[in-house]
Amino acid sequence: MQKDWKKVRLSPTQTLREALAIINEEALRIALVVDEWQKLLGIVTDGDIRRALLKGLGLEAPVNLVMNRTPVLVGPDMGRAHALALMQQKSVLSLPIVDDNGTLLGLETWEHALEPSRYDNPVFLMAGGFGTRLKPLTDHCPKPLLKVGDRPILETLLLSFIRHGFSDFYISTHYMPEQIRQHFGDGSKWNVTITYVHEEKPLGTGGALGLLPKTLPDLPLIMINGDVLTTVDFDRLLAFHSEHLPAATMCVREYDYQIPYGVIQGNGHRIISMVEKPIQRYFVNAGIYVVSPHVFKSVPAHQRIDMPTLLEQQMEADKDVLMFPIHEYWLDIGHIDDFRRAQTDIYGLGL
Repeated sequence: MQKDWKKVRLSPTQTLREALAIINEEALRIALVVDEWQKLLGIVTDGDIRRALLKGLGLEAPVNLVMNRTPVLVGPDMGRAHALALMQQKSVLSLPIVDDNGTLLGLETWEHALEPSRYDNPVFLMAGGFGTRLKPLTDHCPKPLLKVGDRPILETLLLSFIRHGFSDFYISTHYMPEQIRQHFGDGSKWNVTITYVHEEKPLGTGGALGLLPKTLPDLPLIMINGDVLTTVDFDRLLAFHSEHLPAATMCVREYDYQIPYGVIQGNGHRIISMVEKPIQRYFVNAGIYVVSPHVFKSVPAHQRIDMPTLLEQQMEADKDVLMFPIHEYWLDIGHIDDFRRAQTDIYGLGL
């Protein structure tokens, strides 16, 4: 279906949050920044926004601070074949169409780029936890099988990966493994393959990697906690990792903490500044990783290690570990309140 390019226009004073809504809702992966006379001022992509978040800009910042002011443009007379060739040459998925005065006339897109991809990369779903903080719900049911909406959390996660083109899945189990195996089987009901690795004793999020078959292909592996509800774009995540080729990529989420008091800075007895209830911003681990094959294949079997420790070891060995900021919906269903919130949120996520 042809997308309407007019719906991805916005003014330079609109916020990054509004740009994200346009990029995600209209599925053109771009927002076009125009002035009141419809002259093109720049473009904003998902990558521009993620880089801005890493630099400390919030989602309420105006798009004119991060937009690309010199995008690749085409005129109205360029044929589609030439436009597609130019997109391939410049490694872009769309080209704004402008006249000689810079007025925006349309948007040429590479339709094939919008079709679902197919990946051979393995996906590792971590489903071995006890779910202690969700008792009594987990007394007789493993947390990944708790229903959010009409289906279990882990099934929603699996279907999301399938929609993105993944088909080779591994599930780690420990607590009540029979129920998980019975529900998912070998994956044939979804036309995918599912292989199980069982932890006789808890090995931590990193240690479970040591139980994976050593015959896995030399491709980056995506691993994710089985209690995460998210709409993160796994295509973009994998593309980011493949572009930079680090030892691992960790998805991070911006977390705001407001200090409930006025903060005072002083020099001796003299007050230098006073800030009332300041907000501190941090990036927190979202429980989603892309791990290069030389890393996950190096984890010894039955060794207990958590992912942060494994990644710290890579950094100590002078290997790159990158972070990928996620602005999409993300919820770690760790407490009863999170579980209740998920029951409401799920119907607006399209999962």
